[in-house]
Amino acid sequence: VEGLGGQVVEISATSSNHINAMDMEQGYGEGENPVVLKSEFLLSLCEQSVGAGKLSAKEKSIIDRCTAQCYHDYVRDGCRGQAPTLQDFHAELLRQPEAEARDVALALELFTEGSLNTFAKPTNVDMSSRIACYDIRKLGKQLLSMGMLVILDSFLNRITRNRRLGRNTWIYIDEIYLLFQHEYSANFLFTLWKRVRKYGACCTGLTQNVDDLLQSHTARTMLANSEFLVMLNQASTDRLELARLLNISDNQLSYITNVDFGRGLIKCGSAIVPFMDNFPRHTQLYKLMTTKPSDLAA
Repeated sequence: VEGLGGQVVEISATSSNHINAMDMEQGYGEGENPVVLKSEFLLSLCEQSVGAGKLSAKEKSIIDRCTAQCYHDYVRDGCRGQAPTLQDFHAELLRQPEAEARDVALALELFTEGSLNTFAKPTNVDMSSRIACYDIRKLGKQLLSMGMLVILDSFLNRITRNRRLGRNTWIYIDEIYLLFQHEYSANFLFTLWKRVRKYGACCTGLTQNVDDLLQSHTARTMLANSEFLVMLNQASTDRLELARLLNISDNQLSYITNVDFGRGLIKCGSAIVPFMDNFPRHTQLYKLMTTKPSDLAA
């Protein structure tokens, strides 16, 4: 990313970089009520804090009410100026008369006023760069599920902004299987995967852990409905699963069985074709991209 003049943003509990979980671009939701979509998003965040399935009907109603109150002035002004933050949302919860509101506020306190408040402050990252990379390797276990959800929502904001400016957006998610290990990020990604094409965006996921990916029903559905797939050398169990899911013949499977680098299969629509890519080794791009220990040592 840096070699192409892009920007790398490290996201962690100790990083000085902050992404506001409640950022909302003008046009967010494309014709739908943006506050309703943000309310669903905040319900997911709150449910991660209190535990899956543990939000009562009263608590959900309070969260929806506080969401509308937080965004009232911002939406009225055309989504200009500074968006509300999770700290504003926390303060709004504490202003409610119900005891349930204080319970939700207490559950959120770690992520708003506590040590894991990296998504509760105004965004301080300049995302105007043409290429941006979110580095989430140092997100701790407590913050990982919330962090992935916030970053996916940040993608939606960037796509919305680019569409308004007449730009297309390409999204690449490395080790995409990690997103399917958490219910809320998996569901949000599934929705994003289906919707972004009409926004002028294209999502691409990459993983070596195909077996882990195929254990998720949501991931299997996304994989089966994806128009374009590239398959490199696969382990035997992965080959069998892919063959059943994508109707790959035994002859075609030979192109992803014990093959060298840059060999594999491309599935485009209903067509499946083998390919061979001998990428030139003595180029700057190769030096930037290679992960082979022998290349790196040289």
